[in-house]
Formats: sequence, C-alpha cells, structure tokens
Amino acid sequence: MPPPPSASTAAAPAPLRSERLSDRLATLLGERIDSGDLVPGERLPTEQALAQAHGVSRTVVREAVHQLKSRGMLRSRQGLGVFVAATPPHRALAFDAGVAGSMEAVVQVREVRRALEGEIAALAAERATRGQLAALRVALRDIDRTVAAGGDGVAEDMAFHRAIAHATGNPQFGRLMEFLEQYLREAVRVTRANEARRADFMEAVRAEHRAIVDAIVAHDPKAARRRALEHMTRGERRLEAAGVVPPPRRDPHTKERP
Repeated sequence: MPPPPSASTAAAPAPLRSERLSDRLATLLGERIDSGDLVPGERLPTEQALAQAHGVSRTVVREAVHQLKSRGMLRSRQGLGVFVAATPPHRALAFDAGVAGSMEAVVQVREVRRALEGEIAALAAERATRGQLAALRVALRDIDRTVAAGGDGVAEDMAFHRAIAHATGNPQFGRLMEFLEQYLREAVRVTRANEARRADFMEAVRAEHRAIVDAIVAHDPKAARRRALEHMTRGERRLEAAGVVPPPRRDPHTKERP
C-alpha cells in the first residue's frame, strides 16, 4: 500500500493569485520538499486535491508537477500516483520559477546571457564545421523570414543562439542553452517586442547578428567574442532607450559601456 498523503496537507493554503500560477505552485511545492514538509517516498495529494487546496485548475497542477518531475523532485508510479523522489546526490540545476516574471528579471537573465555568449561565440569561431556554419546562415534567414511574415521571431532568435552554442563542438554548451531557454524566452520576447517598435532597432539587430556570424565564419575568436558582447550590451541599451527598463545606476567614476 502506498503511504497516505501527509497530514500537513490538511491545512488550507492561501489561494495563488499570480499570472504564472503553475510556476508559483511549483515553487511552493518545491519549497515544501526542500524544507522536509514533504519527504522522499511520500505520495503527493491528487491533482484534484491540490487544485482545490490552492484555488487553481487541474491543468495548473499538472504543469507544476511536470516542472518538478523535470527537476527530478517528483516521480510517478504507475497506478499509484506521484511521489516525492529520493534526494539525489547532485540536484539538477534550476532557477527560481519567478525569474521571468518582471522587468528586473529580464535584465538579470540578459546579464547571465552576456556572461556566456561571448565565450560561446569565440569557441564557435575556433571550432565550427562547414555544416555548422551553414546552419548559422539558415538560422539567420529563418529570423528574417518569420519577421517578414509578421511573426515575432522569438523562437527563431533562440534557435540562432542555440546554433552558435552547438557550433562550439561542446555538447554541454548546447544543453546549457536549451536549459536556459525556459527562462530566456520571456527576456527574448520583451527584447524583440521593443526592437520591433523601431525600424532602426530592427536593422541594428540584424546587423549585429550578421556580424557575429561573419566573425565565426572567418574563424576569428576575438572578433566573435567582441561582436557577441556588443550585441548583448546594445540590446540592453535599446531596452533602456525605449524606457522598457530603467538605466542602471552608475558610479560617476566608472567608464561607460561601449
């Protein structure tokens, strides 16, 4: 017989009132697991029970549970339900689910990207194969084609940067970018929506993308690193110029960004 649901679930939690209910519920359940309120081997309450307890739909519960399964925190047992997984020796990397919920978080995620993109582009310039270079050119055309057809180009933009990661020849970079995409998607959506408001912004982005690819095709790591960093920095400045995010507070003795 599977263990009964924890008695602690009898308390009536406050209903969740966020636009991202599944993220909020995943965070709440994850905190209960981390704190020991839900212990390894314990059966999670049913979808219906969790939905009623938190004032959300069963779809929200299902999405939250899926998030925790993907992090290795929950396991399904056929015919028995969903159980708290044994604590692994190495916890899978995960960001706070609320990281995509504010403009401040958009800036934070872009800073994470800035720390990665330059080195990824430099390695791609050193190692990219002919096939990978061709894939980069296709990814650029895909962005233009989608935007010309009236799309936002978010998926294609992310695929372009993912193609650069794959061109490093190091599969860990590709996996890292794929992991980050769940958090980057909102940041990319906000950035591209801002850039779509002005033709000069859109053309600048296209030129920056082409410059990155040209440097990688030329097998010039220094130029590729510089172009990738310029792209990230200028994207942040475009957000500031449009008033989407406030400019950072700067020390008057600190040099301006290029």
